[in-house]
Amino acid sequence: MEYWNTAAAATWNRHLSALVSFTAWAQRQELLAANPARRLQRRKSARRGDRAIPRTRLEALFTDPESALRERLLWRMLYETAAHAEEILTLNIEDLDLEFRRARVVSKGGAIEYVHWGTGTARLLPRLLKGRTAGPLFLADRRAPASGSRAPAAADICPATGRRRLSYPRAEYLFKQASAKLDPHQKGWTLHRLRHSALQHLAEAGRSAPELQAKSRHQHLASLGRYVRLGEETSARLTTEADLAARRKSG
Repeated sequence: MEYWNTAAAATWNRHLSALVSFTAWAQRQELLAANPARRLQRRKSARRGDRAIPRTRLEALFTDPESALRERLLWRMLYETAAHAEEILTLNIEDLDLEFRRARVVSKGGAIEYVHWGTGTARLLPRLLKGRTAGPLFLADRRAPASGSRAPAAADICPATGRRRLSYPRAEYLFKQASAKLDPHQKGWTLHRLRHSALQHLAEAGRSAPELQAKSRHQHLASLGRYVRLGEETSARLTTEADLAARRKSG
């Protein structure tokens, strides 16, 4: 019994699934009259990916001389914009507004929205562009095949270099490889952790849920509850500030 009380959530859920499956079979065979698993519940897994990457480790990634300029810019841009990786990887140079440090992206729902970046990204972008004015922003290392089943769509080929757009799997692999040496578990992090880290750090700096919503472009404020966890002190302060009777008395 002690094992079941201390087992990790994934192990518990795996064994529970097996038990439920066996119980269903046994009841169909009339071998069991009652369901011994009826009061057992699945445990919620504690996702390691929910933790923000410490700022010092992020800075080490962003300035790692062993990583290519393309990767360092992509990682910094994902963090500074708090955008989805797919949105940044599908950017074309024509979508960039370098003067106002923003880019036009297509959200998951199909809406046209803008993401904004900071000084770090602004300094690296011109070095990556090297005079290019059209085509995918982030390019793969090799030229795209001109024909055949592996030939990409014309919109995913750089007109100046003939190279194809950098794919999500490749970008994720490179980030995992580079971040593995900083990850205590030595497995590396996902690109999504950059978005999560950006929002978590903004929340820790005191940014409100509406401000985080403007940055992340979440449709619902409830989705940001994981970042904004205000305690009793906040409740007391809000109550005091809204106490109209106390204001009238003091006046």
